[in-house]
Amino acid sequence: MIETFIEIELKEEEDFLKIKETLTRIGIASRKERKLWQSCHILHKRGSFYLVHFKELFALDGKETDFSTEDKARRNTIAALLEEWELFKIKNPKVCAEPKAPLSHIKILSYKEKADWILEPKYTIGRRSQKMVDIG
Repeated sequence: MIETFIEIELKEEEDFLKIKETLTRIGIASRKERKLWQSCHILHKRGSFYLVHFKELFALDGKETDFSTEDKARRNTIAALLEEWELFKIKNPKVCAEPKAPLSHIKILSYKEKADWILEPKYTIGRRSQKMVDIG
């Protein structure tokens, strides 16, 4: 599964947080509600970094998911944009060469617009579900 993720190379270690924040402002929007659902996340696994769609993270957790061609196209376009903005370098470009989504299918908020929108991740990395344990 991890071989289908987009592996990225950071220029500097502190770029991780910059990329993480930038991704909170890229996704699918409901203009009426002024809500943006984050499409992609940066994942640090075994010393490597990856740009992944949230549905790929569900699959990594063993949950059912419907990662579609449209989701993949959106992920690939977001990866290309972040590389173009020089936030990282894509290490395995063949993985994200095709398909690509038109920019009209992706909402990108500027940092200034962030406060005017509800930013909604559909996946939170590192959060584990709480389970009740009976110690009786």
